[in-house]
Amino acid sequence: MTYTVELISIERKEELAERFAGQILYEIKSEIYGCCIKLLTGISSVKDRWEESFYSASQGLRSHGRLYVLQDASEVQNRVCYDPQSKTCFLFNVDYYGWIKSLALSVAGDILEDEHAIYSVHGACLDARGRGLCLLGGSGAGKTTHTYGLLRSPRVRVVSDDWFFARVYGEDILAFGSEKNFYIRADLSDIWKEYAGLVQKAIFDQEGRSVVDLRWVIGKGRILPLTTLENVIILKRDPEQKEEVRELKPEEALQILEENDYFNPHLLVQSNFKRRLRSRFFRELLLRSSVHEVNTRGRPEESQRLIRGLVGIE
Repeated sequence: MTYTVELISIERKEELAERFAGQILYEIKSEIYGCCIKLLTGISSVKDRWEESFYSASQGLRSHGRLYVLQDASEVQNRVCYDPQSKTCFLFNVDYYGWIKSLALSVAGDILEDEHAIYSVHGACLDARGRGLCLLGGSGAGKTTHTYGLLRSPRVRVVSDDWFFARVYGEDILAFGSEKNFYIRADLSDIWKEYAGLVQKAIFDQEGRSVVDLRWVIGKGRILPLTTLENVIILKRDPEQKEEVRELKPEEALQILEENDYFNPHLLVQSNFKRRLRSRFFRELLLRSSVHEVNTRGRPEESQRLIRGLVGIE
């Protein structure tokens, strides 16, 4: 199951805002990497998870983007309308909070890549002994599994487990986190027993997910606001491919990213202009990084050994 996105005019945005104004019980302004994104909803569970996910912004700030999360029987399930001019997104009958969170980040990303040359990366960002690495890949490739697998090592710190922002600074690519807490799966401790206590404390939604404070397990000092990216690891799961680790040339890796929409299904605007911006950024990232593809077809422990070997934390 997924959602559909329709780009709408600012006039249509005004019509929808007026039509659903009576449904709005909560207006929450949050800071997402320098952008003030406002949540407007009448759903208390969405409001609560949002406040657990994002840092609060001053209520005196004017919002740069807006997210309406609405329930309406006349609308189809999982429909998204987005006005790129006003940066306003309407989510109709979207029950999965993970999509709501990702679309908030995507609205911020739409603002940042147009105006500030800051780009969204849908993947995990970690720091291994002072060297940044990101894990990219499609759904089911093992990004979450191996992010938390790496975090079992005291030598590894985390910037983000799902989405981060990055920009070019001279010869470096700096990666920044923007979320206050982490969104985990209920089966995390089935794979890595070290997280059993965290899972026991968490309150999971109907999708088997929960917003949690990872500091309970790894401590405050191992959550970083930023790192310098030096390694890019693209995960895939292909039982037919015998090769487990493959070094990739920058152009080869870029082709993989472009063919898979940069492994980000939540990008709201897919114009040629946006694709040029994104490809230009990822080309710079890949040129400045050591890039490998890891096939996670084996047991998690086996793939962990390969990844740890690549980033020097064996």
